[in-house]
Amino acid sequence: MSERRYAVVAGGGTAGHILPALAVARALAARGHERATIEMVGSRRGQEAALLGDEGFPLTLLEGRGIARSLSPRALLDNARAVLGLLYASAKAIASMRRWRPAVVVAVGGYASFPAAVAAVVLRRPLVLVNVDAVPGAVNSLFGRAAAASAVAFEGTDLPRAVVTGTPVRDEILATERDAESSAAARRTLGVPAGRSLVAVVGGSLGARRINAAAAGLATRWAGRADLALFHVTGRRDYEQFAGAPTPRGEGLWHEMVPYEERMALLYAAADVMVCRAGAMTVAELTEVGVPSVLVPLPGAPRDHQRANAMALVRSGAAILVPDEDCDAERLDATLGALLADAGALGSMETAARKLGRPDAAERVADVVERHARS
Repeated sequence: MSERRYAVVAGGGTAGHILPALAVARALAARGHERATIEMVGSRRGQEAALLGDEGFPLTLLEGRGIARSLSPRALLDNARAVLGLLYASAKAIASMRRWRPAVVVAVGGYASFPAAVAAVVLRRPLVLVNVDAVPGAVNSLFGRAAAASAVAFEGTDLPRAVVTGTPVRDEILATERDAESSAAARRTLGVPAGRSLVAVVGGSLGARRINAAAAGLATRWAGRADLALFHVTGRRDYEQFAGAPTPRGEGLWHEMVPYEERMALLYAAADVMVCRAGAMTVAELTEVGVPSVLVPLPGAPRDHQRANAMALVRSGAAILVPDEDCDAERLDATLGALLADAGALGSMETAARKLGRPDAAERVADVVERHARS
């Protein structure tokens, strides 16, 4: 069997990079490129093996880790090891790319895309960058000038030869509806009583301590509210800290707290408003489905990209931004209370969010990839 590849799609470490990479690979396969000719490249340390293992694409996992943004002695030592690991992974990527002779290399960002991008430049294979945040990530900034094109999620992203495509998202998110019937069905599945306004608070797969603490305080403030429901996803790291005795069903606030929720499409369909971070995939999914949101950007995120992501929605009227340092129960109570009391405002936010969505983003990226592929 020939080792020739049509495309190498690289990126990962986190779901925020893996899922767009997978969406692009699926779009290329749907266009007739055999899955065996689309090589996925990621990191051994990330979630790639779990998320990509059953997709039918050949998968190469390389050593490597991200660079810590700290000058502490421990961080400097870890960063030295990280650099050595990335150099070793780059050498392996170059050797593999010589065998694969891909028509195009797609780098979706994150440290896991670095070795494949290096190999593309060294071997002079066309490189297409995919940037899902409002500002370029470190790897994409480094390789921007060498890339044949950059598929970006937001207008104004500062990368050479940028083409606005939107962010590719999962098929199950694209299929999510928020009409009255779909929303009611989603609430029944989640166990939410009928006739209540539902606020969903999501702390991320691990957790967001400030958001979780604010949500816990909010549950106390709303304990007597029989008109409200609060679905709180703490993240696995924070669950034990915030999990308490459940609120009795039918007595005041309906309150569900879980460490993780795999059925995010249901939560998007059911929620009147969502409180969450402003990571690229979260923002993309909110806009695809059309969910009003209160966004609390992660402080200290590289290049403050979460604030830039959030502001793209705020400027369009799709979201409200609450800085992390101001996120407490009192602030959320005031912000959410005003929104839930104004159905017109929520409707306008939903419409504005949906206008920002690009359901054909994976197809748009595939167009860019095919345009620059060469034999």
